[in-house]
Parts: sequence; C-alpha cells; structure tokens
Amino acid sequence: MSNNLVCIKDFEEYAHQVLPRSALDYYRSGAGQEKTLRQNNKAFSRYKIRPRCLRNVSHRDLSTTVLGEKVSMPIGIAPTAMQRMAHPEGECANARAAQALGTVFTLSTIATSSIEEVARCAPHGIKWFQLYIYKDRQVTEGLVRRAERAGFKALALTVDAPMFGLRLADIKNKFTLPPHLKLANFEGTKSTDINKNNEKGSGLNAYVNSLFDASVTWQDIKWLKSLTSLPIVLKGILTAQDALLGVEAGAAGIWVSNHGARQVDGTPASIEALQEIVKAVGDKVEVYLDGGVRDGTDVFKALAMGARMVFMGRPALWGLTYDGEEGVKKVLNIIKTEFDYTLAISGCANVGDIKPSMVVHESYYSRL
Repeated sequence: MSNNLVCIKDFEEYAHQVLPRSALDYYRSGAGQEKTLRQNNKAFSRYKIRPRCLRNVSHRDLSTTVLGEKVSMPIGIAPTAMQRMAHPEGECANARAAQALGTVFTLSTIATSSIEEVARCAPHGIKWFQLYIYKDRQVTEGLVRRAERAGFKALALTVDAPMFGLRLADIKNKFTLPPHLKLANFEGTKSTDINKNNEKGSGLNAYVNSLFDASVTWQDIKWLKSLTSLPIVLKGILTAQDALLGVEAGAAGIWVSNHGARQVDGTPASIEALQEIVKAVGDKVEVYLDGGVRDGTDVFKALAMGARMVFMGRPALWGLTYDGEEGVKKVLNIIKTEFDYTLAISGCANVGDIKPSMVVHESYYSRL
C-alpha cells in the first residue's frame, strides 16, 4: 500500500486499480453518456477565487454549524450505497472517520451496514439518514422510526429519484450486489434482494423500480414531516422553483445535488445550480451542495456562492478502498488542509470571512 497519496485524485487512481470492475463501475459511473459527470468536476474550474491581501490570518477557525450542530469543518460525507463493496467495514468505517474528524456522516438507505450498526460504531458522531419514499409507506415510516431511535440528527430525503437513471456501465455489467453482502436496512424483509429480475441489465434498477414510488409529490413531504420531529433536508434540488416549494413544504435544508450525475445526463453541474437556489431561498433555510468536490478550493468556492456546507461521496469511497476508516480520515484531512490553505491565502480567518465577491465566474474577466 503506497503512502505517497497526497490528493483525492491519487486515492481515486488507487481505487481504480484494486476494486473489482463491477463495483468500481457502480461507484464511478454516471447516467447516459456521462456529460454531467464530467461537468460536475470541470465546472468548478470556471469559477475564480479573488483573494484579499494583508489580513491577519495567523489564527484560523474552520468550524461552522449545520442544523444547529457544531462541526469542525464545512465538509461532510454524502450518502453512497453499498460501501462494503469497497471495504469489509463499509459504512461503519466511514462513519467512524467522520466522527473522528467531527463532521457529518450521511447513511444511505441502500447500505450494507444497518442504521443500528452504524449507530453502535459511531455513537458520538453527527449522523444523518438518507431516505427514499417507498410504495409501501410503512417501510418508509419504519426506517424513520429506526433512525430516530438510533440518534440520527436529520433525514436527507432524496427527491430526484422517482426511478434510478440509466447507468450504462451497470447495465453492461448486469450489476448485482456480491452474494456475501446484503442490504442491511431490509434484512429479513422482501425488500432485501436486489439480484432478482436481473437477466436484462442492472439488478439495482429493477429493484428500485419495483419498490420506489414514482407518484411521490410535494404532499408526501408534508406527510413525512407529520411523522417526525427530525429536520428534513431535501436532497437533489437543482432549480429555484423546487427550492421554494421545499421551503413551503417545511424543509429545514435544501441540498443542491444532481445525484452524482447518476440520474439524467444533461443537467447542470451542482455548482452551476447553486447560486439561483441560494438567491431564491435567502436565509429561510440552510443550503448544502454535493457533486464534484475534489479539492479545498472547491469548498471555498461553494461557500462563497452561498453553500453552508459541502458533502463528498466518491472521495470517501476511494479512501475506504485504500484503508478503511484510516483511508477516509486521510481523505478528509487532505481536503481539510487544502481548504485551510485556501482560506488563509485568500485572506480569511474563518468561514464567516468568505464573501460572495471573492468568487466570480470566469466570464467576469473576459468582460474586462
């Protein structure tokens, strides 16, 4: 195992070398021709940082608060499915790493470690639970109750997935969960087997289309809100209109995301959609972002453009692949250090010093 990994791209390249092809393709692929997948990363480079000089940055504080909880940095772990394909301890190792770094871990519904296992593994961490609304509303309610009992602090309701997108790599690979693993949150129920009806393509897509409810509307957000006192964050918003409907429905947060570019190809990169949403919701709710965050400068740009916090999915998977909990901690510490350097050299001593004027689209300079 190489110790010469110094940026997230190094961890990604390592994972590409060692992961089984089917698991690797599942983690790295996007929808369709993957144009949006490429843009999620590239779009950040079209925004330019405008540093301020001669400010006292000798003492810096990277911390912030999210839904009233203090976190050590505005960088958390986004939900990704089936993490035990990357490492035997999967979501548990990832949650422990987030706990060690003092930040948020978000557990996917479609996890290979259960809500209760993760709660036991990281009892002191700030944990959110990512949720889908199932055709069987009792399944959804049961998951909510378990998350409440296990001490999770928020529900991240994915709203951009009436069905899963066409991910060509999974179709080619006839993707299935390896037989030694399970969808841990559904063990003992009929909802556990994603490998049925898999002859023609992705077993996951067949599973999702049989269980997810494509008829969900904004009324169901109100239904979910009536079930629980946990704050509800709407994950997968890309337009100001939907952000405002989310606020109206009682969401505590809007999570700007294109689902890792895995739903429909041709959507904007998450960072491109951020500003219209921030402008629309103002200070009514907190706004978060995932998609393409690979460097501390990306974190700085998203915060300047109005995000309260960013989340990373794939980078944590690459860290898991490298060395489980320790690998994720390395990834988080790398991006934390990069963000700290960006903060200081741009003239900011804390996240409150980051102003909207400090990041502009590259077209700003072509007009000069």
